[in-house]
Amino acid sequence: MAGIYIHIPFCKSKCRYCDFTSYPGKIGFAEAYMACVYKEMKLRAAECRGRVFDTVYFGGGTPSVIDEKLIAGCMKRIRECYLLAENAEITLEANPGTLTAEKVRVYLAAGINRFSLGLQAASDVLLEDLGRAHTVADFEEACTLLKGCNFNADLMIGLKGQTFADIQKGAELAKKCGAKHISLYALTPEDGTPIYSDYLNGELPDEDEVAGQYEKAYELLSRLGYYRYEVSNFAFPGFESRHNLNYWRRGEYIGFGVAASSFMAGRRFTNTRDLDDYIKCILTDHYPVVDNEEISAEDAKFEKVMLALRTAEGLDEAEYKKLFGSEFYNDFKDALLKNARCIERSDKGRIRIKDEFLYVQNRILVDFLQ
Repeated sequence: MAGIYIHIPFCKSKCRYCDFTSYPGKIGFAEAYMACVYKEMKLRAAECRGRVFDTVYFGGGTPSVIDEKLIAGCMKRIRECYLLAENAEITLEANPGTLTAEKVRVYLAAGINRFSLGLQAASDVLLEDLGRAHTVADFEEACTLLKGCNFNADLMIGLKGQTFADIQKGAELAKKCGAKHISLYALTPEDGTPIYSDYLNGELPDEDEVAGQYEKAYELLSRLGYYRYEVSNFAFPGFESRHNLNYWRRGEYIGFGVAASSFMAGRRFTNTRDLDDYIKCILTDHYPVVDNEEISAEDAKFEKVMLALRTAEGLDEAEYKKLFGSEFYNDFKDALLKNARCIERSDKGRIRIKDEFLYVQNRILVDFLQ
């Protein structure tokens, strides 16, 4: 299993919480940028010869803000340079306020078969405070355009002034509009973002409040028919994000575009986050990589454990031994003893964090790092 990621760094405006590499107001550069992405794909095709990719993911930024023909062109180049599985999952992130019937038509014709809509909240007041460029009505209209399609809805918790009634309204709206998958993220106020001042001023709910919101949201989503397969991801059975599952299973992936990361043949590398540098590198036939790291055996073990224990399926002991030639229980004996009440082992040799502790898994995983 391997995935392809394409980073589209353009958006209408920067949300107040956004710490991703994105360039509001530079959509005019999209055509030149995508030409560079096409060229990067061709430059790197040889290193992936023989691999079959079964997921493609357009992330951002806001991929749906650029001309839809550029997305179609990108899919054409992917098929020219890389082997795609016959039933590949191909996802496009979209801002609800940017979709049109024509865009959806072009996306579907290009092979997009999964969409991820950034609802975030079912309250125009909360959306405005986040700096989102859409309304609740825009989300409902986008869902109408995607009727019959497989799509995810993003929801956020931990927002200023947010009540559980707000969270419930968002989840119920997403289901009513046809979302097969819901991603539930806690707001993380990053230093350097505008929303960080709300955190400094004590205007955001504290960790315990957010944990309480999460537990109630988990129960609500379960009642609505979405099962939790990863700490922040809920889906109807059969509609899990295969692209993200590949990350959590520590599968290989290759990323194209500014700030895109790759993990291939035991190495992790990341492209420059500077748009001008990226374009300059590609135009001069140079790789735009700025970080290139070979993962040590010990780091690989921790990564495997950390990612697997985020999921409901947990870690397969037999797979771990096959990958690393050692026993999981021997490698992490101290951490397992310290967290014995939080971890369970199935008859089939799977290790997982118990449901009631999954949200606070970071506190548990820090012991595995040591």
